[in-house]
Amino acid sequence: MEYRTLGNTGTIVSTLCLGTMTFGSESDEAVSHAQLDRFVEQGGTFIDTANVYSGGVSEEIIGRWLAARPGAREQVVLATKGRFHRDGKGNELGLSRLSLTRALDASLRRLGVETIDLYQAHAWDPLTPIEEALRFFDDAVRAGKIHYVGVSNFIGWQLQKAALLTQHLGLAPIVTLQPQYNLLQRSIELELTEVCQNEGIGILPWSPLAGGWLTGKYQRDSVPTGATRLGENPERGMEGYARRNAEERTWRVIDAVRKVADGRGVSMAQVALAWLADRPAVTSVILGARTIDQLDDNLGAAGLHLSAEETALLTEASELIVDDYPYGKPGVNQRDRKL
Repeated sequence: MEYRTLGNTGTIVSTLCLGTMTFGSESDEAVSHAQLDRFVEQGGTFIDTANVYSGGVSEEIIGRWLAARPGAREQVVLATKGRFHRDGKGNELGLSRLSLTRALDASLRRLGVETIDLYQAHAWDPLTPIEEALRFFDDAVRAGKIHYVGVSNFIGWQLQKAALLTQHLGLAPIVTLQPQYNLLQRSIELELTEVCQNEGIGILPWSPLAGGWLTGKYQRDSVPTGATRLGENPERGMEGYARRNAEERTWRVIDAVRKVADGRGVSMAQVALAWLADRPAVTSVILGARTIDQLDDNLGAAGLHLSAEETALLTEASELIVDDYPYGKPGVNQRDRKL
């Protein structure tokens, strides 16, 4: 396992983070605890959850794991999120001071801890002034309920505005961004990556294997079946089969990942994770596994670094398709300046 600082802070985390969205739904408590044990045994120190994962059960499972293992709390950096709610209505939802107060206190109870290391806004809230949320986070840091502030699923202007406001108002800074990022979904590179580099914000990619697509488990023009996420629901969320199957770029990327994996003698998942871990501003890649076998395979990416040629092959195969302006070459040229 390798380690990096958490964004522009002095806190150190493993470059692979154990995501726990499966806990309490796709992974029962015994499997979840086994994943946590294995992750820590392999040098993992960073765990990410959210108040809505399995309706709060994910946090409860982690809380019971921490309580049953003396010293475990000191071994890990613990992250969770607030903004969504299983009921999805009223003041239980959003980034208002009222909503976040309830959400944070509930997460602390479920996790059984006094302080959460990284507390993240799970998404932008168009109804709440961002200053209200940022002042809440700052108050929570001062009260000792959280150590650091992060955000998830923000777009470029939202992240930049929030980062500048923390500086202007003298509030606790935003140290991390948690976006979807993988070889099939690289749109954060259009603006968010540069915001993160300029502001010292660490990137924590979720869905690094694109919902299983980058493992090579799905076949062209053959709708998945069986005990996989898309086998159980082929049109599940953003990784739905029909849309990605229809895109030639999908299969170009998968072929490139397979070529590198075969050449290295490693799994396709490990190649995809290694490419992502070495992208600019990335602090830690969030793993999501149903089983110990899946986790073990993912952990095989620890310490794996691709050659310049392998990286170039994957980067070129997955190149974003954009219009000429403002993100294509003509638009970029207008913003460029050579010395």
